[in-house]
Parts: sequence; C-alpha cells; structure tokens
Amino acid sequence: MKIVIAPDSFKDSLSAQGVADAIAAGLAQVWPAAQLIKCPMADGGEGTVASVLAACNGQWRRSRVRGPLGSAVEASWGWLPESRTAIIEMAEASGLQLVAPGQRDACSSSTYGTGELIRAALDEGAGRVILAIGGSATNDGGAGALQALGVALLDEHGQALAPGGLALANLSRIDLSGLDPRLAQVDFEIAADVDNPLCGPQGASAIFGPQKGASAQQVQWLDAALGHFAEHCAQALHKDVRDEPGSGAAGGLGFAAKAFLGARFRTGVEVVAQLVGLAAAVQGADLVITGEGRFDAQTLRGKTPFGVARIARQHGVPVLVIAGTLGEGYPALYEHGVDAAFALASGPMTLQEACADAARLLGERARDIARLWQVASR
Repeated sequence: MKIVIAPDSFKDSLSAQGVADAIAAGLAQVWPAAQLIKCPMADGGEGTVASVLAACNGQWRRSRVRGPLGSAVEASWGWLPESRTAIIEMAEASGLQLVAPGQRDACSSSTYGTGELIRAALDEGAGRVILAIGGSATNDGGAGALQALGVALLDEHGQALAPGGLALANLSRIDLSGLDPRLAQVDFEIAADVDNPLCGPQGASAIFGPQKGASAQQVQWLDAALGHFAEHCAQALHKDVRDEPGSGAAGGLGFAAKAFLGARFRTGVEVVAQLVGLAAAVQGADLVITGEGRFDAQTLRGKTPFGVARIARQHGVPVLVIAGTLGEGYPALYEHGVDAAFALASGPMTLQEACADAARLLGERARDIARLWQVASR
C-alpha cells in the first residue's frame, strides 16, 4: 500500500515535517509494511522555505536585515544551488510574528527588509527568486522593498518618503535610475494564498489592515495612499496591475513584485507542490492524507489541502484531511477532491492543550483512520 502524507504546518504547534512524521507514525501502527511517502507542504506562508529545503536538499542562508518597524532582525531564507533558486519568506523580514500585538502599526511598517533579502539573493547569484508572501505585518504596497532595491520614492521637495504605507500619500515622483540592474536577469514568482487586488473593499488595507493594527479610519487613509501610489507607478511603468489577482497580497508587496520585478503570481501550494514533486509522488498512490490547523471555507482560496486535493484528484487518488479544527463551510471541499475530514481533538480541551499534544493526537487520528480503512476494505 502506498500512502502520500502531504500536510501543511499546524501553526504554533508543529512544522509540516513534524505533522507528516506524526501521521506516518500512527499509520505504521496499523500498516507496518505500507510505503509511506512524506511530502511536507506549505502555501506561501510560514514554513514554505523549510518544506522546500527538506524535499530538495537545499541550503539555509541567514541575513541581517531591517525588520518591519526598523529594528534589525536575523532572517533565514533558502538556496537551491543547482537551479540557482532563492526561496524567500517575506515574513522572516517583514512578518507579523516579529511585532508584539500592542506594537502593530500598519501605517508605518515597512517591507524594506524583504528588499534586502532579495538583494542578498542577487549577491548569491540567483537566477530565480520565489517570494512566499504570507504573514506580513506591512501595508506599504511593497514600497520599502523597492527602496531597498534602489527605487527612489520622493515627495514634492525631492526628499525620500518615510517608511510605511501612509507616507505614500505624499509621493510626488518615482526615480528608477538607481534600480538594481541585476533584477532584469532574474525570474520572480510570487507564492501566495490570497488573490486580493491592491485597493478597494477587497483590497490589502480593507481586508488585512485591521489585523496589522489599523483602525477603521486608518484603513481608509491607507487605501487612498495605496491608490495614489498605484497611479504614480502606472505613469512611471506604463502599466497598471493594481486590480490583478494577488496585487493586494502581503499589504501590496504582490503589487510591487508584479509591477517592478515582472513577477508571476501563482498559488503558494502550486509552487511548493512543483518543487517537492508532489504530482509524481501521488501517481500510483492508494491514499493521500493532508491537513492544516484550521480547515474551513477559506481553504478554498488556495490553501494546502485544496491544492493537494486538486493534484490527487487528477490521478484518481482519494484524499483525507486531518485538521486541528473543522471550521464553518468545510464540507464545500468535498466538491473539490477531499473525500473526508477529521478533527484532531479527542475530547474537550483548550487550544493550548491541543497545540502542546498535537503529535500524539495526530498519531491517534491517523491510526484510527487506518483501522477504519481496513474495516471498509474487507
């Protein structure tokens, strides 16, 4: 029997590799002779680099860069030397996890550090850069990253703009003369799990600004500032990508990557699946097991179980999901390749307890699923 185990991480609990290991241990109790293929996955958010490097025998790199509020942080990124591919999780440099809840400031947080990571990849000799842009603390339209790469954003007095999205309201001129020329020789891909536009009611500010510390009034200011920024970019570049899917990802970093770097937008799970060879692993399998911390209607927007199920469906392989929580609307995934879903908890427990005991619970759930499968196969 061949079983592919392709989960995402369980946030604040286990990495994708840890989840896959726990599920495999549970299955092995019932099917000791089974071929268990572990393919840790991610969807462009936390754990993307780790999943790819584990599958591709890649290398870790570390760079000291500017964090979202200006203080220095140590950021990790991935390097695949054979293909000269850099995998950058923008959250390592500009992520929400780097800012304490009481200090989150969507108006002044900056993606400058992410631009510094891109520069480090250029120094390494990258020919391809994959930007995994989930989990941002920023709402600056990618302006900070562009400044780190040599773009001058100037006010009416010719002075460089201050960090953050709100300062974009004062933009008067964009000077591209200092843009790093090496960027033109690099293929950029955006790996994201959201497809929002830059502005408007479904844009970066309105949908994601509040979780980054923006008040209702600040959301309006930020949306207007990003619109002003987009107008100037359209004039400078002779193209306008603000309404394209994914331009609103990571507070608008998707917009900057598309407009200035020519980046191609792909769902994060699609990028990771290709790099780890998921389709080849699924071929000829009897079962695929995937999972994530919360499995609900939002999974349809391109999160890991949705992407895994699409690939498995192409090969006619059934898919089971083990999730920390089964949230509202999860049965909708049954129309998209998922055959059954199971919650992690074995009884009443707090989130903290479930996170602390996730490995044991995952193993038990996998064991029980295998026993049920045996009964059904008789």
